[in-house]
Amino acid sequence: MSKYFSVRDRSGRFSFHIEKKMVVIFSLLLCLSLLLFIVGLSVGSTMINPLIVLLHLLGLESTEYQFTIDTLRLPRMILSLLVGMALGVSGLILQGIVRNPLASPDIIGITGGASAAAVLFITYFSGTISIKFIPFAAILGAGIVSLVIYILAWKKGVTPIRLVLIGIGVAAAMGALTTMMIVLNRTYTTGQAYIWLTGSVYGANWENVYSMLPWVLIFVPLALLFSREVNVQELGDQVALGLGSRVQYHRFALLIVSVALAGSAVAYAGGIGFVGLIAPHIARKLVGRSFGGLVPVAALIGGLIVILADVVARTAFLPLDLPAGVFVSGIGAPFFIYLLYRNRNM
Repeated sequence: MSKYFSVRDRSGRFSFHIEKKMVVIFSLLLCLSLLLFIVGLSVGSTMINPLIVLLHLLGLESTEYQFTIDTLRLPRMILSLLVGMALGVSGLILQGIVRNPLASPDIIGITGGASAAAVLFITYFSGTISIKFIPFAAILGAGIVSLVIYILAWKKGVTPIRLVLIGIGVAAAMGALTTMMIVLNRTYTTGQAYIWLTGSVYGANWENVYSMLPWVLIFVPLALLFSREVNVQELGDQVALGLGSRVQYHRFALLIVSVALAGSAVAYAGGIGFVGLIAPHIARKLVGRSFGGLVPVAALIGGLIVILADVVARTAFLPLDLPAGVFVSGIGAPFFIYLLYRNRNM
């Protein structure tokens, strides 16, 4: 019995295989996401019967909790899902092109660039320019820093080891710059910057959801289109060149996709770290190493991580509403140490 579903057009020019195991895992993760949505919408300072929540979402019943569900909780959970999906796929791309299990947007400087730009905006321009432009500043910062990393790593092409080493150095520099801006500025803006850097979807609204949605809908499918190239690049640059792959072109294009996803996630949720590191590893354990199968699974796992972290953050210490990034880091930091230990002889 075949392990794959075959999809092809009538002419036979376009075809691809979908692994049955991936479909099963993806379906289970989707069901888990829906269950977590129901639970997340039910719990909080106001407890709501999950059945009432389900009926309300299906449009079968209008309840007194409509404002709580539709305005306070639902956009927050959808934004958490989108942010987690973006970070999960961004980390997956970086680990694929860098061929290093420790690569992720926050470790090689992309998140650091977005954070530095956002803190710069908060500390120096929030009084003169609308706060709505923070996402634009964060995405611009991620793009500029990523371009700097790519230029510094270029020497007759970009090798994965140079990219990750220079990225780590730039990430440290961005962290130092961000800390300096926070220390040297007013207490009010310092508090704002710290909350943003920790990573939170507190106060998320439908405008944030609609702004974040196109980034996920455009760039996650783009990552899928490059799946064959990533699979080839994992064999090594020389093998990829021998098979006719345009290694440097595809590496740069994939880096742009990763930057767009990570930058948009940081723009709307702050500096939530480690999702891009954890989600790809869990996805590989579930469905193997084929990039085409990993993209949707890593996206859902990333979404689940951020949703779960946010639900715990806003319910575990009521009436306090803690940043979701605190709980993600609580899981991610030990996981990173474990990866360092496991790969110590590489």
